[in-house]
Amino acid sequence: MTAGHTAEARADDTARDRAQDIRKGRKYDQVLAGAQEVFMRDGFEGASVDDIAREAGVSKATLYSYFPDKRLLFLEVTSAQCCRQADEALLSIEMTHTPEHVLRDAGHRILTFMLSELGQRIFRICVAEADRFPELGRQFYQSGPMIAKRALSGYLDVARTRGEIVTDDVSLAADQFAELCKADLWPKAVFGLQTEFTQSERDRIVDGAVATFMARYGAK
Repeated sequence: MTAGHTAEARADDTARDRAQDIRKGRKYDQVLAGAQEVFMRDGFEGASVDDIAREAGVSKATLYSYFPDKRLLFLEVTSAQCCRQADEALLSIEMTHTPEHVLRDAGHRILTFMLSELGQRIFRICVAEADRFPELGRQFYQSGPMIAKRALSGYLDVARTRGEIVTDDVSLAADQFAELCKADLWPKAVFGLQTEFTQSERDRIVDGAVATFMARYGAK
């Protein structure tokens, strides 16, 4: 088993273990919405169970009946948001379209989430809590980037069979494309150098990523 596959297997195990400890019920979505508001505002450490219960409009007893501890609640919040982004990415892939078309659409979706306030906050919280709660990073990867990677890898495999791209490792190619989409704007957002990005700035990054990818993997 490769290192990448080992990481994905650990992430899958984490998700299964988390699901066993969470109970869903009538106010589950209400609790999740309140928790998202507080976590995104105060971070993991700064968020209190009292504040979450108040924001959600439920008692602490009700909150704990769904989520035994704050860590599980945060994992579920990040998972729900990342899964929504990943689901949109899956639905957007048209297997019959050309690599240039699919990659450009995928690139804009990747960049939009990375530069969004929600994406930035989730990333910062995961990094800040990585030492104490390494499962946060694994969950973030498992619930979003890993799903999107699988979807893009699946498309690239189809494009390879059609002779549109040439590669022996579609998984690596998918990872490399995602990394190309992080050029310039992503570090500026992470380090707080820039908070607003024009469409032309986004187009420049995505168009460059597609051109670079096709120069390396496009069928000659």
